[in-house]
Amino acid sequence: MSAEDTNAVMIRCTNGVLACLGDNDYPYAVPLSYVYYKGKIYFHSAKAGHKIDSITKNSKVSFSMIDEDTIVSEKYTTCFRSVIAFGKAKIVEGEERLSAFKALVDKYSEDQPEDAKQAEIAGCMQSLIISIDIEHVTGKESIDYVKAKR
Repeated sequence: MSAEDTNAVMIRCTNGVLACLGDNDYPYAVPLSYVYYKGKIYFHSAKAGHKIDSITKNSKVSFSMIDEDTIVSEKYTTCFRSVIAFGKAKIVEGEERLSAFKALVDKYSEDQPEDAKQAEIAGCMQSLIISIDIEHVTGKESIDYVKAKR
């Protein structure tokens, strides 16, 4: 997919799967909500747990998003669109934490009053905000979607 279409998927999707190196070097993949903001992927996390342990041990991760997956029974296939981003995850703090947290709240609670959103952000100290600094990203879609664009 083009960079423009890939970015659109990253903005549009509401969940993805974070993959990292887990305990005893087993792959660890966990679904989560995220926001694509200022060229990075951000998500929140509890301060302790398997995900944080894995990221702390090895910051290299991938993050996949499935935008479409429609079964086309008569063709024995699916029409799909997905993106995989590769990069390094880290805990963010300060102004970056606040602006990313606001972007997350805006994405998932857009219809809430602004003062309520600000109070939620200011009062939430039990969550970490993690960024993925993207080093490489790929987007792929089925041939049917490619043909439809022509």
